[in-house]
Amino acid sequence: MGKTISTAAFIGLGVMGHPMAGHLARAGLDVRVYNRTAARAEAWVAEHGGSHHPTPREAASGADLVLVCVGNDDDVRHVTTGEDGVLHGMAEGSLLVDHTTASADLAEELDAACRSRGVGFLDAPVSGGQQGAENGALTIMCGGAESDFERARPILDHYGRAVTLMGPAGSGQLTKMVNQICIAGLVQGLAEGLHFAEQAGLDQQRVVDVISKGAAGSWQMENRHKTMIDDQYEHGFAVNWMRKDLGICLEQARRLQARLPVTALVDQFYADVQVMGGGRWDTSSLLRRLRAVGRS
Repeated sequence: MGKTISTAAFIGLGVMGHPMAGHLARAGLDVRVYNRTAARAEAWVAEHGGSHHPTPREAASGADLVLVCVGNDDDVRHVTTGEDGVLHGMAEGSLLVDHTTASADLAEELDAACRSRGVGFLDAPVSGGQQGAENGALTIMCGGAESDFERARPILDHYGRAVTLMGPAGSGQLTKMVNQICIAGLVQGLAEGLHFAEQAGLDQQRVVDVISKGAAGSWQMENRHKTMIDDQYEHGFAVNWMRKDLGICLEQARRLQARLPVTALVDQFYADVQVMGGGRWDTSSLLRRLRAVGRS
């Protein structure tokens, strides 16, 4: 067992990282932060205390635990193994947790890089969106050694309601891929159902009130039906990020010889939404695509 974690560095203060790091500060940890846009790090410190640093390496120096939540594989490499990456500032016996939704290959790569330096590693992508991050109710899917997981878990519990070790390094990312595959089909199904109800002249809200109590109910239906009915999509999880995630899923599926025909189709529907100018719209904007197609 490593020493008790009292100092944490958080790298990446976007819509997810900002509230996640805030939970750690409120829990009494000494939090050191880095963000590519320094103004965001300064604003976080003004709100929560702690300290902000000009590079990931400096933020990680002296931290027992380093947490990363950035955009994609290349971003993770930049802030971890890059010239000013956290691994150049982390001490032997410390622990790195990557919350970015990235590839399983990257998780295995980072695990090897950490082990060569005597640093523990967990790939730990999250689900629950900005609302889950703000409410401390994220689902966290972890891959790595059980000893590292048990050490990190009390910290992750500050913003996770379900924190689970799925297997060795890479298992967290593979589980997140399953999550995104399931969501893609669910959102398209919900979009089609609401579109059908609208075309049939039904009261969409009344339809949802009825079917949500039965087998058709889902998180997406409960949390997205109102804004979908109102054609509001300037919120939530951006289509651009979902396409990034689905690209990872489809690439991994090719290697595994897993068949994902619906996922591949929904990915192309999201490409249509991007063409419509909806790259930053919520993923539930698949309904706007159907409405547009219906009018054409």
